[in-house]
Parts: sequence; C-alpha cells; structure tokens
Amino acid sequence: MELPSTKPYLLRAIWEWCCDNGFTPYIAVQVDTRTSVPREFVRDGQIVLNLGPDATNKLQMGNELIEFQARFGGVARQLSVPIEQVSAIYARENGAGMAFEIESSGDAAFADAPAVAAVEASEEEAPPEPPPPEGGRPKLQRIK
Repeated sequence: MELPSTKPYLLRAIWEWCCDNGFTPYIAVQVDTRTSVPREFVRDGQIVLNLGPDATNKLQMGNELIEFQARFGGVARQLSVPIEQVSAIYARENGAGMAFEIESSGDAAFADAPAVAAVEASEEEAPPEPPPPEGGRPKLQRIK
C-alpha cells in the first residue's frame, strides 16, 4: 500500500501559518490542461495566485484539488488547481514558504502547449502600453 502524499498537508499548514501571522499566502502553479485558471494571466506556463482570505471565496484545499473563487479585473471566476501542479507556497511579504518538485507527465505538458501558445498570440494582439511619463521632476498643479 502506497502512502498518500504529504504535499496537500504541507500546503494547508503553510497556508494556515501565513494567515495566523498576518502574511498573504501565494501559490505558484504550473498550468496544464487540468488546471482551471484565467489563461490570460498565465506567463511561461505558470501563474501565481493569492490564496489569502481577503482574495478568495469558498476556498477548499483538499488532498487532490485546491478550489476557490477569485476576482480578476472585477469579474468573479471559479478556479481549480490540482495539488500536484503547485510548485511553491510562500508568504508574499517575506518569501518564507516551501517549493515542490513538479512531476511532469509527458502528455500533460504537450497538451498544454496549444493553450499557452494561444495566450501568447493574444498578448501580441493586445494594444500597446501607454508611453512612460516624460523625464524630469514630477509636477504638481493646483487647480482652483
């Protein structure tokens, strides 16, 4: 009989430690086809998510999945992350936490390639960023 993984227990423990000490728990996730996250925020096949109580609703950290609701750009979304795809959990304020090995399954990595490529293609079509402000000292103007 194979022992269950300690990873979900460690994730829950570090999440609780962060919350008890006033820190914001973040997780880094390797995105694959089973990961349900907003694809427009995926960068290089990875997304970082805030799991703090103020940022999530209906958070459930089970032994197989982390499921919760979160807002992205003011729109509520349902997220689902397989525990095995979590590569790290840490406190945003000081970086204390734990990193994990991601056991890559060949078909999951290749199956996600089109989705990531589609996200990268949509990024190229995005409108250009506004130009940076002109150099020099900032100017404060009083309006009467």
